[in-house]
Amino acid sequence: MSNCSKTVEIMETTVQTSDSNRLWSPVIGEETQVLLNHLGLPDEESRNRIQNEAIQVMEKCVPPTSLSGSKTGIVNGLVQAGKTMGFTTVTALACDNGYRMVIVIAGTKTNLFNQSNKRLTKDLRLDIRSDRKWKYFENPRENKRRNIQSTLDTWNDSSVPEDERQIALLTVMKQNHHLQHLKDLLGNMDLQGVPVLIIDDEADQAGLNNKVNQGQISTIYRHLIELRQRLPHHSFLQYTATPQAPLLINIVDLLSPDFAEVLTPGADYTGGKEFFLENPKLIKTIPSEEIPTKNNEVIETPESFLYAMRLFYLGVAAGYVQDKGRGNRSMMVHPSQKTAPHGEYFHWARQVNNQWKKIISEDTKELSQIKLLGDFNKAYQDLVQTVPDLPSFEELVNTLPRAINQTNIQEINATGGKTPQIDWRNEYAHILIGGQAMDRGFTVEGLTVSYMPRGAGVGNADTLQQRARFFGYKRSYLGYCRVFLEQDVKDAFISYVEHEEEIREQLKIYGSRPLSDWKRAFLMGNALKKPTRKNVLDLPLMRGGFSNDWYAPNYPHDSDENVINTNRELVDKFWSHLTHMDEKQFGKILVKKHSFATDIPLQKTFEQLIINFRTTHPSDSLRLTGLILQVGHYLKQNPDELCDIYFIDKGNHQRKRTVGNSGKLNLFQGRDASSEPGKYPGDRKIKVDDKLTIQIHKLKLHLDEEEEIDNVRVIAIWVPKKMELDWVIQNQGGVL
Repeated sequence: MSNCSKTVEIMETTVQTSDSNRLWSPVIGEETQVLLNHLGLPDEESRNRIQNEAIQVMEKCVPPTSLSGSKTGIVNGLVQAGKTMGFTTVTALACDNGYRMVIVIAGTKTNLFNQSNKRLTKDLRLDIRSDRKWKYFENPRENKRRNIQSTLDTWNDSSVPEDERQIALLTVMKQNHHLQHLKDLLGNMDLQGVPVLIIDDEADQAGLNNKVNQGQISTIYRHLIELRQRLPHHSFLQYTATPQAPLLINIVDLLSPDFAEVLTPGADYTGGKEFFLENPKLIKTIPSEEIPTKNNEVIETPESFLYAMRLFYLGVAAGYVQDKGRGNRSMMVHPSQKTAPHGEYFHWARQVNNQWKKIISEDTKELSQIKLLGDFNKAYQDLVQTVPDLPSFEELVNTLPRAINQTNIQEINATGGKTPQIDWRNEYAHILIGGQAMDRGFTVEGLTVSYMPRGAGVGNADTLQQRARFFGYKRSYLGYCRVFLEQDVKDAFISYVEHEEEIREQLKIYGSRPLSDWKRAFLMGNALKKPTRKNVLDLPLMRGGFSNDWYAPNYPHDSDENVINTNRELVDKFWSHLTHMDEKQFGKILVKKHSFATDIPLQKTFEQLIINFRTTHPSDSLRLTGLILQVGHYLKQNPDELCDIYFIDKGNHQRKRTVGNSGKLNLFQGRDASSEPGKYPGDRKIKVDDKLTIQIHKLKLHLDEEEEIDNVRVIAIWVPKKMELDWVIQNQGGVL
């Protein structure tokens, strides 16, 4: 039986998952199993993880047996963590389950497109396999229509044995003309009832509508939408390490995902947490005077750049000593998006390389050699702190001439007409200088030292993270890694670690639920200005964060009767289970007018009261969502935290509150105006400074002369400074 049919019998396995919303149950057939064997995975755990995550993606796609339909899913991996392996496994799984066409949209630049094609060809064994299960077409045009159509026709031709039916595999560059050709090609074919899988690699780049705020449609976006319209039966999978933009586009947008899946990296992966939180010695700060700017021209080779090169060459020498030069060792220099600075650093690197080569090869111990070796020794002492099996300094010095002499120094940009390809096989060591060509999707083999003398730019979180080519599967040589950054960029990466983890946790929660139900809320530290570029977003973002401040709703009267009744029942039931006191000391003042429940488990209060309390006005709702994000994050590190809950006026009577001309409610009662000692300090002072405090208010709301709302429950929440956290939330309603 075919390894590319929907009724696989050879080596077939069905994996059951706990996702109650899956549309069907894919099988793991021969194609997927042979692929996983071919990948050379380190252990059974890795194999099972990749296999099961591919199943979880595929089971949310349109079933191959359906007559028509479409689905959009976002698949979030980490930078340099194996997204390509993930979608290649999904591609093999599509083969095993009766999909007849797979389209991979990969790379906005030729070098990235070629990189993806080589990887896909290698992993699917297209050049070495003896069968013809895959019909492969690269950037196809109209002249390939008959070939593709005949491939699809085999599925309806009874004279073709089932195990000889073929899948059309199309790879296309994410570029105007190539997508136009593909769209025209498919538009002239009969694709009714043909299950198609579309994989958009680096989906947050180029394909979204970057003219949405102008009321227009950008070119690549239009091509993708029209391409999908030509496919009656398809699933569109968006693979990316930075999902902010696809998640924040309007949920009515045709590229807004219906579901999300999160890919888990393998045990040897090292990302933001390993670099910026667990191993701070790997991060070096470039002094501000060595960062080229409009107001700071750097004329001489920066000392930090020289230090980075010494660290790198010592690592190369160690690679020759310990590994005999197997694999690769690389240094990446990323000074700017503009190409002019690339030439400066390329000149410095070449100049330094030639100088050091000459000095270190001298037979006599000249003063210049003694000084240079002293400088190398300082770098060696740095490596000693993170590399437990580092060869002796003498061994490395003996190998340094070879390390310096045989390092390829190359400028990676299109100044010569096109971006040059890197010959990883012929050269062990590389120093690569470039900008955008070494950003998103670019893999630097054996990268140990990264030098990035540039600022954080406009502060988009996703753009910053795509520069992190220094992440990846490098735990075995992590001690040799160093990352040189400007201070603000370093702070931004530290903020991103928290931001990224929170997004991935939320996507996991919604993995089995409709993504449209998720309130788009992200942690966003001050070092990050916004989650993504604003030109793809047509809905407003609210940025905030509570610190020694109250959350109090301004528009409780905006809720309908059902919400008001639900909140009243929720609050009264929760309060009824608490033991409370009739007085409490606040500074020098003893307050007796309220009821006080103290030292209540915050986790219980959070789960049973805070997250279930409903607000309907966008401003109140978004701020409460942000507060929930803050408190939930704090509880992860402090699960035993306590809180206080106070019922204002003991709940004995309803406070009357009038909605002002602004439409807002002034919830809090002010301080007593009398001059008597022990006077009431006002509601805002009824809290414990370093403890989350909740006030319950029982209100009668006066809207106008004829309308009142009776017996309303409102909660106000004091958030102490220790829970301080910034967030950004999108209002899907469009109005703040």
